[in-house]
Amino acid sequence: MSHQQHYPYHEVREITTLKQMLSESAEMFAERPAFLIKKEKGAPYSEITYRQLKHDIDALGTRLLDMGLKGQKIAVIGENCYEWVVSYYAAVNGTGVVVPLDKELSQEEIYTLLGIADCKAIFYTKTYAKYFENYDIPFKIEMKVYGDRTDMSETLPQRQPGEDTTWEHLVGEGEKLLAEGRRDFLDAEIDPDEMHVLLFTSGTTEAAKGVMLSHRNLATNIMDTCRIAYVTPEDRTLSILPIHHTFESTMGMSLVLYRGASTAFYEGLRYVVKNLGEAQATVLVGVPLIFESMYEKIWKQAEKSGQAGMLKKGIKLNRTLSAMGIHVHRKIFKSVYEKFGGRLRMIITGAAGIDPNVFRGFEDLGFTVLQGYGLTECSPLVSGTPDFCPRYGKAGSVGPAVKCGEFRIDQPDEDGIGEIVYRGPNVMLGYYKMPEKTAAVLEKDGWFHTGDLGFLDKDGWLYITGRRKNVIVTKTGKNIYPEEVEMYINRNKYIQESLVHGVEKDDDTLVSAQIRPAYDVIYEEFGKDYKEDDIYTLIRETIKDINEKLPVYKRVRDFSIRTDEFVKTTTQKIKRFKNVDDGEQKKEK
Repeated sequence: MSHQQHYPYHEVREITTLKQMLSESAEMFAERPAFLIKKEKGAPYSEITYRQLKHDIDALGTRLLDMGLKGQKIAVIGENCYEWVVSYYAAVNGTGVVVPLDKELSQEEIYTLLGIADCKAIFYTKTYAKYFENYDIPFKIEMKVYGDRTDMSETLPQRQPGEDTTWEHLVGEGEKLLAEGRRDFLDAEIDPDEMHVLLFTSGTTEAAKGVMLSHRNLATNIMDTCRIAYVTPEDRTLSILPIHHTFESTMGMSLVLYRGASTAFYEGLRYVVKNLGEAQATVLVGVPLIFESMYEKIWKQAEKSGQAGMLKKGIKLNRTLSAMGIHVHRKIFKSVYEKFGGRLRMIITGAAGIDPNVFRGFEDLGFTVLQGYGLTECSPLVSGTPDFCPRYGKAGSVGPAVKCGEFRIDQPDEDGIGEIVYRGPNVMLGYYKMPEKTAAVLEKDGWFHTGDLGFLDKDGWLYITGRRKNVIVTKTGKNIYPEEVEMYINRNKYIQESLVHGVEKDDDTLVSAQIRPAYDVIYEEFGKDYKEDDIYTLIRETIKDINEKLPVYKRVRDFSIRTDEFVKTTTQKIKRFKNVDDGEQKKEK
């Protein structure tokens, strides 16, 4: 079992439903900005208040009930935007069940999931309009990404005869119903333990499954996260992860609204730094790939400008002063903070393990770095590194279990590594229409089998070593965790990413790797005319060097160069089952 620690948790207000959360936040923070939106791409940010947010949700929810959608499943798909958020809450807070869909899915996959869920309505941004032109579903509603009203006195456009239904049409029609005294959505009772969210997993190791979540699942997880990560109404975050994913929808959307803070929508990955400055963001929620890239750019810029030596001296000075309780990191690293808008203070990373060197590197610069571990089936957070605990020496850990949960390690080996099993009120109701698959992972007493492998240290902090399904077992019985080998490989500057798996050869199981070279780094160092054979030779020598740091049985014996991108989820996790037999061009014999 995980150790039950008596941490100085941050205080939280008790909630049992998202509807309660929004109603209270709208009352407490009525005139504060809930969202920062742009009237058009490239325009400055404008504010939408908590009062307007609740008004728009109530209006849309009232109209959805008027359309006969009580108790029905309503899908939402598209780019992160204000209308996506309002549609989500209008569906979940009194209409029926919301079904957020991955915008990276193919048209065929979207149709399949809509059919499995039996959705009666779908909200979509214009990008996806062509997908639904001829799709048979009772209600199709188009949302826009830019140009939302920021003043409720502004009249919304009325639907003209024969015109396609838009989000604005429904909100405007809902406003009229509210004015006439309709209260069915306002007064709707929410059962906190019924399914109100149906989320399909991203499927890194197999086909997607429908995860059934309740209001209590999500509300508990929001409170538990706020107990270890202090967010205030003065904070602002930049929404960059796909909003359909639980990591973003819980951590980057609901949590922010619970605390009375603000969320700005970014304009794309190439605009992250620009939007951080425009929004004056203080908190950034993201995946390791984003933060590792940011960290690499800090050092590249320092090296190009001849300031790398000064940066190293600054880090040493900051460590000394911080140990004495003197915090002047913003002055020491002023240029670094200015690059990210000047106000960024906290980085929250999840969905995959961040390189411990990058974790410590950001902490050395004075940023608070929090790493969480979660699963869609757990709403999602099951553990996290608290902002009030020393984290530097535990940079490889994802922290202790959240306050309301607990861990056990099943069938640990001699190193204490076994399957991570978790229990808490944030665990899903089950997989939609999949009782056998539910029974395979969810015990009757509530313990959920994550399929991940790891161990707990003496303080109850969790370390993840890999996925159970990915473990490579040699003929001599040695267990090799691909994720561990990939971490060593990916640290090399000539390698962008890797995928490690086992291959059968000469009556044994050997470690094989697909390598995607860091072409930008290679061409910058060796010139644009560096040939494929030269790159192959460089990677071969690089693998030899990496192998010297690994035990003999973990060494990479076979590799291939991959020139195209790995197939990934929208949170940038490599889909192993789709990549193992794909992309191989040259092999080490």
